[in-house]
This record gives sequence, C-alpha cells and structure tokens, in this order.
Amino acid sequence: MNNNYLKSFILFLSIIFSYQLANAQSGAIKGKVTSSDGQAAPLVSITIKGVKSTLVDDKGQYLLKGLKPGVYEVTASYVGLASQSKQAVVITNQIAELDFILSESGQQLKEVTIKEIKANKFAKKESPYVARLPLLNMENPQVYSTISSELIKEQVITSFDDIVKNAPGIDKLWTSTGRSGDGAAYYSLRGFAVQPNLLNGLPGLTNGGLDVSNVERLEVIKGPSGTLFGSSLVSYGGLINVVTKKPYEQFGGEINYTSGTYGLNRFSADINTPVKENLFLRINTAYHTEGSFQDAGFRKALSFAPSLSYKASDRLSIDLNAEFLNDERTNPAMIFLDRGAPLLAKNMDELGYNPKLSFTNNELTLKNPISSFQGQINYKLSDSWTSQTVYSRSAAKSDGYYSYLYEVSRFIPNYPNIDGVFRRYISKQNGNTYTSDIQQNFIGDFKIGKFRNRLVAGLDYYNRVNINNSSGYAVVGDVKMNGEDTGILTRPAVDDRLRTLAAPKTKASQEVYSAYISNVFNFTPQLSAMLSGRFDFFNNKGVETNPNDDYDQTAFSPKLGVVYQPIKDKISIFGNYMNGFRNIAPITQGSVVNTFRPEQANQLEGGVKLSLFNNLLTGTLSYYDIRVSDVVRQGGETAPGSGVFQYSQDGENYSKGFEAEVIANPFKGLNIIAGYSHNDSKVVESSDLQFVGRRPESAGPQDMINLWLSYKFLEGYLNGFGLGFGGNYASENFIMNRLTPGAFALPAYTVLNASASYQTNRIGLILKLDNLTNKEYYKGWSTIEAQRPRTVNASFSYKF
Repeated sequence: MNNNYLKSFILFLSIIFSYQLANAQSGAIKGKVTSSDGQAAPLVSITIKGVKSTLVDDKGQYLLKGLKPGVYEVTASYVGLASQSKQAVVITNQIAELDFILSESGQQLKEVTIKEIKANKFAKKESPYVARLPLLNMENPQVYSTISSELIKEQVITSFDDIVKNAPGIDKLWTSTGRSGDGAAYYSLRGFAVQPNLLNGLPGLTNGGLDVSNVERLEVIKGPSGTLFGSSLVSYGGLINVVTKKPYEQFGGEINYTSGTYGLNRFSADINTPVKENLFLRINTAYHTEGSFQDAGFRKALSFAPSLSYKASDRLSIDLNAEFLNDERTNPAMIFLDRGAPLLAKNMDELGYNPKLSFTNNELTLKNPISSFQGQINYKLSDSWTSQTVYSRSAAKSDGYYSYLYEVSRFIPNYPNIDGVFRRYISKQNGNTYTSDIQQNFIGDFKIGKFRNRLVAGLDYYNRVNINNSSGYAVVGDVKMNGEDTGILTRPAVDDRLRTLAAPKTKASQEVYSAYISNVFNFTPQLSAMLSGRFDFFNNKGVETNPNDDYDQTAFSPKLGVVYQPIKDKISIFGNYMNGFRNIAPITQGSVVNTFRPEQANQLEGGVKLSLFNNLLTGTLSYYDIRVSDVVRQGGETAPGSGVFQYSQDGENYSKGFEAEVIANPFKGLNIIAGYSHNDSKVVESSDLQFVGRRPESAGPQDMINLWLSYKFLEGYLNGFGLGFGGNYASENFIMNRLTPGAFALPAYTVLNASASYQTNRIGLILKLDNLTNKEYYKGWSTIEAQRPRTVNASFSYKF
C-alpha cells in the first residue's frame, strides 16, 4: 500500500484525538434500557432534541457524550413504543446516569409502554453494520431493507432463499449448488449477481446453503458499497449481510418443531442463560430433514451456533460467536441452455420440460460442512471514542457429487429438426475455502466547534485460500426434457466414469490490505453529509503451480451522501454517490502482459425516507443509476495471425431503476410490508458482441412486487388468533439473451401464500400454505430451475 496514504490516515487520526483532548471540558449521560423482565433492549433511540442522539447497543447500554453542563430532557423511543422522557443534570467531567425500563403497564416518565396493538413490528431498520456507525435509518443516505426474525418465524420460513423474498429489488437466480469455490446461492440485486457472503458485517463464506435458526435479521444493503466493504464479498448491486442472534441477560428461550409437505421435519431450539455475573451464553441449534417435489432429492442438515458475551467493565466488552453446519443434499437440476447455437426452444412451452424430473438420484449427494468463528472486543477509550477490534475465520468444504445438464442439440444428427438433447456432466467435488479477516476500527462521536461528527476509521486485512482437489467432469448419459435418459445413475457407475479422469490439485490465495474512513458531519440537526473513502491493496498470489498469475492492484473507492430532514425524524430527503470496484487480472499472451485498472461502478441515487404517525408508517422511495466503466474489451489482433490481441478498458454497462418499500401498521392488529422494484439494465459497450445492447442474464426480472399482510385479533373470543396473506410477482426473466442463441424468457408469475396462527404468551401454532394456486414457475441464470409447487407446513413453538 502507498505509504503516503497510511501517513495521511494516521495524521488525520492524530489531529482528531488531539482536538478531543483539548476540548474535554464536557460531561456525559449514560444508562441502561431494559424490558420489564430485565432483558436488554437494543436499538432503542435515545435523543436529546436538537442536541444529540444515539442507539442502545446489544447490551442495552447507551452513552451521550460531549455535552455542555446543564439540564437536559432525554427521550427513549422505538417502533411500537410510547416515547418516554426524563431529565438529567450534566456536570463538567462527570457522567450522569439515567436508566429506562420498558413495560406493558404504561407509567409515563417511569416506563416506556409497549403498545402491542400499535406495533409496527416489521419496521426494525436500525443497524450498526450498514454504515459501521450507530446511524438511524433516517440519517443514512444509503438504502437498505431488513427482514426480522419475527417475520421469518411468522412466515414459517425454513429455507434461506425464502427470506429474501420479503425485500424489494432482489430475486434468486439459482439455488446453492454446493460446488467448490462459489457453491452458495446467487441472487440478482439491482441488476447484478450477489451471494450472501457477510456475517455480522464480516466475511462468512459458504459453499452451500445457510440455516435460518441463528438469523436475527437479514440486511439487504443496496448499491455499490466498496467504501466500507471492499470488493471481494459484494457486488455492484449491493450486498447481503446476515445478522446472528446475540446473548441477553436473562434466562429464556424457545423450542420449535415444524412439519410439512415433502417430508419436512425440523426441530430447533434457542436457549439463553447467564453463566455468571456479566457473562451470558446463547445457543441456537436445528436439525432439518426434507425430501423433494421431484422424483429424487433431499436435504439433511444439523446446525449448532453458540455465542458468548462478557462485560468485563464499564469500558470493556467481549463478544464471541461460532456457527457449525453439517449439510448433505442432492444438488438441484442445473439445466444450461446452449450458448453457441440458435436455440431450438425459446420458452418453456417449446422446451417441454417436466418439472418433476430431477435428473439425479439420492445416491449422488454433496456434503457442505461449514464452520465460522467471530470475536469482537469493544473498548471505550474516552467519552467520545471507542476502539473496536474484530476477528473472523470461516471454513467451507465441498465433498460429493455435483452435476449439471448442458444442451448439445447442435452436435446431434438431424439438428435442428430434433428435440433438445442435454448431456449430463458429473464431477466429484473435493474443495475447501478458508477466509480470515481482522479489523481495527476507531468510532467517534464528537463536536468540532458546534458541529457534530460521527466517524469511523479503520484498517482491515482479508485473506482467502481456495484448495480444489475436485475431479474433472465425466459424461454420464444424454437426456431429453421428457425424461428419456441414457445414463446409469448409481454411485458405482458414476465412480467408474470418474476414475479415468485426472483430478488437478490447485491452491490459490489472495489477500487485501485496506484503510477506510467515513464521517457524518451535521451542519444542523436536520442537515448532514457523509464523506467516505477507502484504499485497497489487492495481492493475488494465484495458483501455487503457476508463477505467472500473481498480480497486485491498488484501488480507491469514494462515497458521498447528503441527508436533509424537513421534518426531523419523520421525513428524510437523501442523495448519494457510491462507488464499487473489481480487481482485474492481467492477461498474458506469450511475452506480452496486459495489465489493467480496477473496473469501476458509480451510482447516483436520490429519494425520500418516511417515518410517520409515531413510526406506524415507514417507507423508502428511491431512484438509482449505476454506471459500470473500465470494462476490459478485447480488440483485433496486433498483427494478422499473431494470436496476440489488443485490449482496451472502455467497456460500459448501466443499471438504473426505481424501488419502493412501505412498512405500515394502519390500524390495530394489522401489519403490512410491501415492496416494488423496476430495473433497466443494458450492456452498452463490450468486446463480446453477443451481449451488446441487451439486458444481462444476471439482471433478473425487470419488475417485482412483494407483499405480506398480517392481522392479529386482539380481543374477544378470537384473541390470540392471526391471519397472514401475501406473495410475490416477477415479470418475465431473460435467462438467455445473446446474439447467436437468441433470447429465452422464463414466464412471469404470481405466487400467493397464506397462514393461520394462534399465539399465547408461551405457545404458538402456525399453519402456512405456500404457493396457494400451485403455480408452476421457474428461476435461472442461463439455466432453468423448477420451483416448489404448493406446500403445507405446520409449526409449533414453546417459549420459556
């Protein structure tokens, strides 16, 4: 990394610290916010109107610092809670203590009343991960969606893929394949492919699926986010961050059993307990078995996720969490259309695919054991500064049989006057992916003059190693979409085919050194600006056996955002400029080595965020325009017949669109979450003329709608009963869109779901029907994958 960058970074921190030491003549207010049963109440907003605000942390604690001496009115508020205000006296160089207790009894100025009949329970937007700062959603110029564990439970979600259906602008491209290196599921977000690679804001890679038992909430963070998250784990459309469950201070928990269609049986447990004073343990575990709607296929998984929290002192806290998942399954039918010849079929009717066919059997399974560990140390350096040291380590393995079908019709006699023929390829996967990451962050909340600043500055080291000992791909029969199959699908027969193939062993590694800084500057309590920057030094060590594929690059990623709240905490008008980048490997042609700059994506976005009627109506409306530049293009040969080509970096793509999300509690008992997205994507310039002027195949459907209505009866004979209804709409999806083969579009679909429930303080019963109308629909990305027909699942839970 350029030493001048590091010197400038260190100098900036020195100036800030010096300023704070010179202006330490102030006081602070701290306290704890708990529920009526003594549990911590994180993410409650603590505000001194017109002066300062903060969020309660996971321990239920808050700190308002840098306050001038005087008497202040402090307000605690949160979605679904009646605001409570108390007074505190601030004295120079002293910390006043002010606690709040949330209770259902409703004593003003002593308690915060939980209004269950007015609880907008799905509007839990606040997050310390999106900006790496404790910013309220209304203060953040970036757009993001959150899906809470309450919604996951209410919808009886047992598959990670079903969680993302509740966020606008994101859609599954294909299910987790389990293959080595990139076996996690792929999703389309703002026109770009992305995988769920982050766990609590840190690397958490997987080669397979993820279990939902330890998910506290899912954050879908929109737009190129290179400034705070780099390039290795995110896409230009955004990122997916899984937030896991954390310990709290009281004994409690919940056990759950879910059973349903296609042999679904699932047991999960969530247990929290104090170990000793200031030490708390929480364990989430689940065992899952499920068959398939197709003629073969299953999944069997066991997950175990312990987390430990220790408050050593008022200044020092330590959090540790781990997750272990053993997952075995058959991989889904991956049906690839031919990219090199005109398509025989342009739609599903012409293809004639029977969605009940899996083209596999239950002997050919793939195991994906996953383990991850994270540790975080928070230390309060002063009233204004906190040191945060974070470490993460993850390991993912692929072990078993991975198969796919590829269309080979053009090689069959009498083409094109034949039915489509697909060749089955199978590989014995044997690969491991290891990641390590360490971050050192300094988080400040201070004033320069009368202007408030919230700042995070940090250093990051990321390392990834891929070890692949997988076999090559053996041909195991030709199939037709009507079920004709020449392959023998037994494990001995497949092993016999694979035995003749070489298993090239490779080990590749890369590491990234980063420095970043982000500051939110308040011109007034209602007008703020965010200015951020990141420097990355990318060192690709390549494959050990190839000395010519090593390279390094340096990238800079800026970010700028502005927020104006014409009505404080109710209406927020925002705009942002955001950047993302991708490192490009050199291309070697004989003695000629072509090197390139990192590819760049720049987003301009503007919109409005709402939090009205005491947070009973929240929403986000935004328009974005993402331009991808510096795309490498291959030109003509430098000399006829030389085999050496010219390259330029003038390729360009764009993705622009509109998104809307509304979360509302219009009257008692009714909660609504709804979203709409429209995306227009196009390849403008490319060396590959196959794609120019066309919508990318990774862009997903152009228009999507998500909706969920939840109604709870709160009185009378039906008290405790509830009903739910909703679903998803997606327009047609061009999974193949190229010059030579032409276009293949998956049809638009509307899938409806419904639920009925009964809930007491301890016991919960939910009956869920997914795909009510038994709609036949598909997803894909140059592939075709049939989705589940109607299912019925029943869930029983007991709280203690």
